[in-house]
Amino acid sequence: MTAMAPELIMAAFAGESRRLSEVMTGLDDAGFARPTRCVPWTVAELLYHVQMAVGRLTTMLADPDPDPGGTGLVTAAGYYRAEGRFSPSVNADRVQSAQRQAADLPDAATRVREFRQARDDAWASVRDAPPERLVRTRHGDRMLLAEFVRTRVFELAVHGLDLAVALDRSPWTTVEAAQVTEGLLLTPAEATSIRSAAGWDQVTLIAKLTGRVPVTADEAEPIRSAGIRRLALG
Repeated sequence: MTAMAPELIMAAFAGESRRLSEVMTGLDDAGFARPTRCVPWTVAELLYHVQMAVGRLTTMLADPDPDPGGTGLVTAAGYYRAEGRFSPSVNADRVQSAQRQAADLPDAATRVREFRQARDDAWASVRDAPPERLVRTRHGDRMLLAEFVRTRVFELAVHGLDLAVALDRSPWTTVEAAQVTEGLLLTPAEATSIRSAAGWDQVTLIAKLTGRVPVTADEAEPIRSAGIRRLALG
């Protein structure tokens, strides 16, 4: 995984989360009830999943710094390692939790208001904290704040693609979020090589490498040649 300037990561989080809030503001109850390709979630349930992902920043930054003498720091790519955190039982709990909590929100206006508040609270917490601040994830990982925010940008960008498809919208991924997300999947050299060979832009590359869009046999060759290691995703 390529190192990335904290300023870019923070700008990507601010812009991508704000953009999602803006898109959801114009949605009615019928739009929130639409199915998504993240089965079995509806738009409302997937948005609540993203809301929970964003909201973790607020709760973790309210806690004291983890012990600086603890075990080694986990990177954003390491956060997505294959282990129990993406087991069938954990994934099922993740799905059901979003369903239960989304069901408690009565209408579109409430869903939008709740997401906007969670987003604004998270951004206020991140904006006021140094990027080198240590945090501990719910999985027990010790991470630099900037690295954890990088995972939140990834969640916003990738699930933003899912929501765009569900709503029959063109992708709204910001330039900064696309850059951060691509950098979590590939080195700059790998990304440039694959996009050039396949004729993809950044958003298409992200959609292909995260399984949002199928990869054809011809398109798979540049990926195989690069020897890319896929992230473990729930």
